Order: sequence, then structure tokens, then C-alpha cells
Amino acid sequence: MFRFAATRLLWSIPVLLVASILVFVAIKATTDPSAIRAPGIRQEDIQRFREQLGLDDPAVEQYTKWLGNFVTGDLGESLKTRQPVWPDLKTAMWNTIQLGIFAFGISMIFGLAIGTFSALRQYSIFDSMSTGLSFLGLSIPPFFFGLILQIVLVLKWNDWFGANSTPFFTSRMNSPGQDGFGTDRMWHMILPALTVAVQGLAVYSRYMRASMLETMGSDYLRTARAKGLRERRVVVRHAMRNALIPITTLAAIEIGAIIGGLVISEGIFEWPGMGQYFLVSLRDGDYVRVLPWMMIVVLGAIIFNLVADLMLSVLDPRIRYD
Repeated sequence: MFRFAATRLLWSIPVLLVASILVFVAIKATTDPSAIRAPGIRQEDIQRFREQLGLDDPAVEQYTKWLGNFVTGDLGESLKTRQPVWPDLKTAMWNTIQLGIFAFGISMIFGLAIGTFSALRQYSIFDSMSTGLSFLGLSIPPFFFGLILQIVLVLKWNDWFGANSTPFFTSRMNSPGQDGFGTDRMWHMILPALTVAVQGLAVYSRYMRASMLETMGSDYLRTARAKGLRERRVVVRHAMRNALIPITTLAAIEIGAIIGGLVISEGIFEWPGMGQYFLVSLRDGDYVRVLPWMMIVVLGAIIFNLVADLMLSVLDPRIRYD
């Protein structure tokens, strides 16, 4: 297993290299950091700005210079603000991780619970209701659901129960005067986390229901029951463990995607995470900020796909990696 993981990580190096080249070429071809639109700006000032940033250097030289600095751990300075890239990138990544973990926990815990209970009570009223609500959740665009939450749970709530009566928030990470991760941050996270989790909850509940129904009819469960095992142990130790196998890969891909930023939800709720970081950097044509973001996103996807493969061997002993 160790050799398998090491080989996968080594193969990630050329993937990262190719991805960084493609992103660099795309940014250079579509944006221009020197496109300053300030009133009265002179062409000589723009040219001097380009020379200071090295924008007139050959593209290959610009890329290799950035890559050399990146390999040595130097992410460089923003072309626009002239500030180090890493502090802003680290803050954005931490903000996204907080929101992503909260949303992932909601969708995973409730999705698996709903899917399992629906399978155990197939064709019941609960099963029918959860099926209908899951299709509704899948059909609602996240941006629309986020706006509905803001309107109903914040704006209308204040109209119905009095000004400032709602415990929820439409934007930002903390109230004025508050900072750090605490109760105030958690209340600010509820609505954006629900916006992110709604489709994941629907997907996990459907996958879990289908996987549980397939597992519950297998021969080894009938054998376990014939041995006199309690039904709870049969469901938890045997049925659920095998039903989680197809969901593991799906969950790993979702976690890897979260690292790249929850662009829609972060935009609606003004959450300063990786999605907002990427949009602002791309708008400014600041490839020095975009390229490290891209490397983290690609590496996150590679690592969590590897974790999914390793988890499959834990859930199913028949799977072995040489």
C-alpha cells in the first residue's frame, strides 16, 4: 500500500506541472494586470509599470522564474498589491476549510442517516418524503437556495418578529467587534453551510439508500442473521460498512473540490475564502496569486482521491493495492 501511495504521489508532479502551465497560458492570454483605468493615467506610466512587474519579459522566462521560486517555497508577491501571496492565500484557505468542513459534516451525517432509514423503511411515508425532498434539493441551484435563505430567515424574519430578532446573518464571518472562531462565527456559518450542503445532502441520501437496498438483499447478511446476530449489528457492522464503499469515492472528490473554494456560496455571503480569492485574482490578471491557488486545488484533488482509494481497502478487505 505504501508503494502504491508513493507512486501516485510521484505521478502527481507532472500533473501539477502541466496544470500550472495551462493556467499560466490561459491567464496571460486573457488578462492584463497593467490595464489600469485610472483617470489621467499616461501611457508612459503604464509602460513603466509593466517594466517593474516584468510583464514584457518572455512568457517562458516569467513562468520559469515563478516556478523556481515556488519550488523553493517562495510564492512571490502580488502583481497588484505588491504584498506577499502566502498570508492572503493561507487565510482564504483556512476560511474555506472552516465552511467546507461544516457543510460537509451536515450533508454527510444527515444524508447517510436519511438514506439508511429510508432503505430500512422502504416505501414508507418517510421514504417517500425523503425521496421527494432529495429531488427538490438536487433541482435547486445553490445561488437561488442561498438567496431564499437570506430572504426568509433574515429579512422576513425581522419583519415578522421585529428588527434584529433573527439569529442568522446574510454576510461576513463575524459581527463587528467579534473575531476568531466561536459562537458568533458558527451562527454566521449556518446559512452558507446550508447552501453548500443542500445538494450534497440529497446526493448522499440517494446514494446511501440505493447502496443499502442492494446490500440488504445480499447473501452474507442472510448468513449473519442465521447466525443469530442482532439486527443492529447486522445493519451497522455489515450492511452500512459495505454500503459506504461507493460513497467513499464521491465524498473524497467533494472534499477535494471544497479546497478550491465554494465560489457561489462565498460570493452570495461575502465569505472571504478560496473562491473569492480566485475570482479577485483572476479579474486582476494576477497569475502570481492564481498559480499557487491552482497548485493547492490540484494537489488537494489528487490527495483526497488517493485517500478514497486507500479507504476502499479498509472498508472492503478484498481490495488490495500492490
